[in-house]
Amino acid sequence: MKKHIKNMFNLQFLSLSSVFVLPLVALHSLPAPAQAALIQGANAPDFTLQGALDGKPVTFSLKATLSKGPVVLYFFPAAFTPGCTQEAHAFADAAKQIEAEGATLVGVTAGNTDRVTEFSKTECRGKFAVLADPGTFTAILYHSVNAQNHALLSERTSYVISPDGKILLSYTGSDPEQHVTRTLEFLKKWNASKTQK
Repeated sequence: MKKHIKNMFNLQFLSLSSVFVLPLVALHSLPAPAQAALIQGANAPDFTLQGALDGKPVTFSLKATLSKGPVVLYFFPAAFTPGCTQEAHAFADAAKQIEAEGATLVGVTAGNTDRVTEFSKTECRGKFAVLADPGTFTAILYHSVNAQNHALLSERTSYVISPDGKILLSYTGSDPEQHVTRTLEFLKKWNASKTQK
């Protein structure tokens, strides 16, 4: 009888413990949330990357480029994927307007890095440089990394960086067109505010 009671007690204990332990295990196995992008006012990490402009090799240095004016830096997941191609076309269409605002436009990707030369010519239409970020090391500096299918890719995040190296605008979103609209509108307002001072 005592053995029977002890077995019942053990079964009840196991049932109760599973109520508390299993949810903890489930919570532990959930993927960690993506790290938020750098915020307005943060220092933009300096970097130098290899890439292409209109199919020709380029070396891009953020520090050197900022000496000429602000930079529109946009991260995108992978060359030749539908959303990234759409975004490249939209930025190419707006490239002259961005340049007219005194800014340099550059794209960075950690996906399909072996195809950035072709992508710069066909999808970016030779309007701006696109840089390869193998291993997402630069994307990590900018908190612009997303894990998809067990692979690290660049998050779709755009920044406007001031000549003194500060983040003026930070935007993350899935709609490629919004990145172009927001960065261009911000540049126009930023330049307008400078002329009013």
